[in-house]
Amino acid sequence: MKLYSSLAEWWPLLSHPDEYRDEAAYYWRLLCKHTRRPIESLLELGSGGGNNAFHIRRYAARRQSGRGATPNAPLRMTLTDASQAMLDVSRCLNPDCEHVQGDMRSLRLQRRFDAVFIQDAVMYMTTGDDLRRAIRTAWEHCAPDGVVLFAPDCTRETWSAGTSHGGHDGPAVAMRYLEWTWDPDPADSEYVVQFAFLMKMADGAVRVEHEQHRLGLFAEREWIEFLREAGFAACVEPGADEVDDVSRCFVGVRPA
Repeated sequence: MKLYSSLAEWWPLLSHPDEYRDEAAYYWRLLCKHTRRPIESLLELGSGGGNNAFHIRRYAARRQSGRGATPNAPLRMTLTDASQAMLDVSRCLNPDCEHVQGDMRSLRLQRRFDAVFIQDAVMYMTTGDDLRRAIRTAWEHCAPDGVVLFAPDCTRETWSAGTSHGGHDGPAVAMRYLEWTWDPDPADSEYVVQFAFLMKMADGAVRVEHEQHRLGLFAEREWIEFLREAGFAACVEPGADEVDDVSRCFVGVRPA
């Protein structure tokens, strides 16, 4: 996909880190709420440009002693993504984090973390088998009594067709996008997003790109079923009214 390869350098103007401040705080609160062990290491699958990680590390640094955690102990974060270009963007924002290229369906780092976090990159799991494999990856990397948090954009119950737009100005260049969502076949587990990207160059010229993304759509009961199949004690968090663009979140705790 061009968005995550040839257009990756434009990511900060499409999805600015400041937009993630509130939702990252919410995700961190959920991880701390459900964990049964101190969170001193965290693996993010599908970390993209690293915007969530940028804020989560700062929230973790402010934590007080609790559940045995060392006050202000640095959170060790490992950020993984299928796109090397997106990892390059993230390295600029999170130079102190470990970055590893890998597909969330097959990644195996041969180590475990206190917490595993997957946000909207999980939407690219378009079949039940894909989603099960991503959940299995989370299981393989989650320590006993640790927590996993999946934060998809939507579930089958909360999805709706529509359009959105956004973008930002940089010092010399600017970007705007249009996102148009619909479901061509409600009987399957996919929906379609059409993206149009407009990029204004330093000389005023405008470049236009278009591409289609296919994303996965699963019911809450499927999410819970797949998490429990993997071995997690699973539950749904309904989202927070004060945080925009956060839908249902799915939490799994790995038994000791």
